[in-house]
Amino acid sequence: MRIGLLDDDTVLEAITLAGRAPSVHNSQPWRWRVGETALHLYADWSRHVPVTDRDGRDLVVSCGAALHHLRVALAALGWGGTVRRLPDPDDPKHLASVRLFARRPRADDIALLSTIPARRSDRRLYSSWPVPEQLLDKLARFAAAQGCALRVVADPVPREDLLTAIADADREQRDDPRYRDELAQWSGRRSGSRDGVLSEVSTTVHPRPGDVRLRQFADPTLGEPEGAYADPDKGVLLVIGTAKDDMTARLRAGEAASAVLLRATSFQLASCLLSQPLETPRTRALVQQRVLGGALFPQLVLRVGWAHVTAEPLPASPRRAASEITEPLGPRQ
Repeated sequence: MRIGLLDDDTVLEAITLAGRAPSVHNSQPWRWRVGETALHLYADWSRHVPVTDRDGRDLVVSCGAALHHLRVALAALGWGGTVRRLPDPDDPKHLASVRLFARRPRADDIALLSTIPARRSDRRLYSSWPVPEQLLDKLARFAAAQGCALRVVADPVPREDLLTAIADADREQRDDPRYRDELAQWSGRRSGSRDGVLSEVSTTVHPRPGDVRLRQFADPTLGEPEGAYADPDKGVLLVIGTAKDDMTARLRAGEAASAVLLRATSFQLASCLLSQPLETPRTRALVQQRVLGGALFPQLVLRVGWAHVTAEPLPASPRRAASEITEPLGPRQ
């Protein structure tokens, strides 16, 4: 499985770190194939959740996050990567190739690597401490470096429109009889599962006016921090948008989400993904027109803020082993 001078252990370490990327419903819909000179990212459509992802948008975005995580891991391990997105027009599952070359790690590469195991999806209420604008500006620049726009939804009218889209999408999905059954395979997992959303990290949130209504997963056991309901939640909603709405744009949106979430972690911010308002065509159109002004295609909603000082540490979400998602590149490739 060796790639030039890159040994097998380093390949597996990089893929293991890439596997820590966030994915919608923690579905981890990716596979890696190892060639002579490159790593290749493939979509694993057997892990598609069609009831919430009709056109595969979330699946591709999730794979983009893994692609960025891989690049971060390689950089810290002393390797750069030249990325070709959608390198094979005849194979839409082949999302990217990463051709490797040796490079010296920078201090920032190593610091960013440390955020991969530290990042958690924190769906709990956040504290009343506001997020400084300069940090949000930095996050926007990190998204721009990945070819995407990051919009801070702070003004009251677009924020209320986004909250409406979240609530409407939730109601529309709950009216679909398939929704609860199909989503259940990815939620309410117990310790020992390698995928899905652990029940320990789901919370039962009773939204107050202005709070974000979060998707309810099965059997939540981790409650809100002590005193969470006493103060307003000053978490900030962010929307990642792209100029186009094709596979490449969705892949880049996932890369931008990874960059933003890892940098937010480096700032000690709590964060989580919110895909639900973009999972139904009507609410996605609402976000595009009323939140983004029709200028961009929304690809993902993020939420960042400061965790409560009383918040218990979150357990790590389960991940599949690198050996389960890695294989040699076939002779045809």
